[in-house]
Amino acid sequence: MFHLYLTLAYTIPNIYVFFRINHLFIGKGYKLWYTLIYILLAAVYPLNRYLPDNDMNLEMQILDTVSGYFLPFYLYLFLSVLVYDLFLLLNLLLNVVSAKTRKLFLYRFYSLSALIFLSVAVVIGGVINLNTIRVSKYHVILPKKNSNIENLRVAFVSDIHIEQNLNLGFLEQFVQKVNALQPDILLYGGDIVEGDNEHETSEAMESVLKQVQTKYGTFGVVGNHEFYGGQEQGIFFSRAQITLLNDTIINIDNAFYLAGRYDQHFRNRKSIGEILQYSSAELPIILMDHRPTQLQEVSQTAVNAQFSGHTHNGQLSG
Repeated sequence: MFHLYLTLAYTIPNIYVFFRINHLFIGKGYKLWYTLIYILLAAVYPLNRYLPDNDMNLEMQILDTVSGYFLPFYLYLFLSVLVYDLFLLLNLLLNVVSAKTRKLFLYRFYSLSALIFLSVAVVIGGVINLNTIRVSKYHVILPKKNSNIENLRVAFVSDIHIEQNLNLGFLEQFVQKVNALQPDILLYGGDIVEGDNEHETSEAMESVLKQVQTKYGTFGVVGNHEFYGGQEQGIFFSRAQITLLNDTIINIDNAFYLAGRYDQHFRNRKSIGEILQYSSAELPIILMDHRPTQLQEVSQTAVNAQFSGHTHNGQLSG
């Protein structure tokens, strides 16, 4: 269902882009070829989403990987064309570029090339950013209470959006970085798995994630994308030896409490009060909630620290 909505969100802007490029830049002698090529390329992503996931050969794997870049490319092409249209509206007042100039072949060629180049450049930059794992370090002071530890090193990761075409080397690099930090515990903040079915992940991916080494273990919560893809039951997490905390709280070796909430997508999730009723005030309480919302409510409870994702580095600066 998630990919159905995504396909609709992909198709509607594409219709706009198709007609605007056709009107603004394509000469009469090239319109048929333009139409055929555009439809062929634009159809790659939605068609690939509905192909069977099992037993893909090399060619299908390449197609699956390439199609994953079509979605952001057409998104930024849509935005680029939209900005160009805004420029044309402004040009009606300022007359920076005359109507005669806009009809010239070279002007149309270079303008269209610039829009395509800009979209490709942004996607390439996004791919580089995606595959560059950065570690941000924070020092947080919590009340010790009756905890039997003096310090706690927490590794937290969120919004990986693992798909079938994810490079296994990325996960291997991730595990190496986590292990190099020597964390006491690893927390997953949700949106770890993408996709409409369990075939979006593989045994190899699960095997890599099981190589994480911590003192207290690996825990996580589900995000909205796990619900979109039907992964909220936690099959992948169980196989990867990640303990899901779904509206529950546990005592970690009499050192602290760790609580986890269902994502807000789950309408029947418990209130923070219902979850905390199984804890005491004798130990620090750490909470995981995929979305950084209801912070005012949480701040009025015994929770000492909350870990959230969802905003892709939007809730904290630096």
